[in-house]
Amino acid sequence: MTLKPRLESFELKVLRSLNIRMNLKINEQSNYMYLKKGYDGERLFDKWLETLTNAHLILNDLLLEYNGTVFQIDTLLFYSDKIYHFEVKNYEGDFYIEADRWYALTGKEIKNPLLQLKRTESLLRQLLVKKRFNHTIESYLIFVNPKFHLYQAPLNLPIVFPTQLTRFMEKLKNKHSKLKDSHKKLAKELLSIHKDETPYNRLPEYQYDELEKGLICPLCHSMYTTFKPILVCNSCGEKERYPTAVLRAIEELQTLFPDKKITTSLIYDWCKIIKSKSTIRKTLKKKFKLVGYSKASYFVNHE
Repeated sequence: MTLKPRLESFELKVLRSLNIRMNLKINEQSNYMYLKKGYDGERLFDKWLETLTNAHLILNDLLLEYNGTVFQIDTLLFYSDKIYHFEVKNYEGDFYIEADRWYALTGKEIKNPLLQLKRTESLLRQLLVKKRFNHTIESYLIFVNPKFHLYQAPLNLPIVFPTQLTRFMEKLKNKHSKLKDSHKKLAKELLSIHKDETPYNRLPEYQYDELEKGLICPLCHSMYTTFKPILVCNSCGEKERYPTAVLRAIEELQTLFPDKKITTSLIYDWCKIIKSKSTIRKTLKKKFKLVGYSKASYFVNHE
């Protein structure tokens, strides 16, 4: 059972929108691609864990704090005998280890992900002790990308390579597990102290007027060019009904500009290719609550 599902971070949502609607700087594009690739890798691992049928609990994307230090956990998997702590990496390409340092095949040194794994496990263990929970923790670095290879890796490292994932999952599936109330209590405690992310200082500056307006294809993220009841993407051929695209655009707008009031005129401008304000208003009335009258009216989410 997954008690905390994995969701896109606020930062990733904003950067994805900005990457489509404006020209990001090179470092901003790099940050977006880094976050996207990491999230895609984590979701791929989630699909592996969805095949588990024995008794378990899963918590994803925990942001915790111990003794003034904030740390993030990709995945915790609770079994009766231990808690598995997974750090998921979506690295692609050839790497090697030399004297405990990690390098790309080009010779460029990269951060040693094992140090991150050990640091996070240590902080988690100390946090559990402080909370008076006594559970065994077993940590693994999970590489999910089949195009990843690590040369000169010692045999005893807590690493699961892409070619080992199937065997590793079979091992987990065959575990006998009967969860106790203490596991559920710990999971709820960790959820209660999970911290909300605060990525605002890492985002580029942007203004409404400088963003490209329009409806975005959910599959390839291209802009729809013509409006019909059934929208068709010229780039990938994806089809969807226009109300679905409009509601997604509204959600995107609320993420980018949470202080803007949702009005018919604003959404008409934001969607661009829809030429009728009555079409916009009809869609808004179905999903939102109208507040006020005449030109001063606006829409809010239903409580």
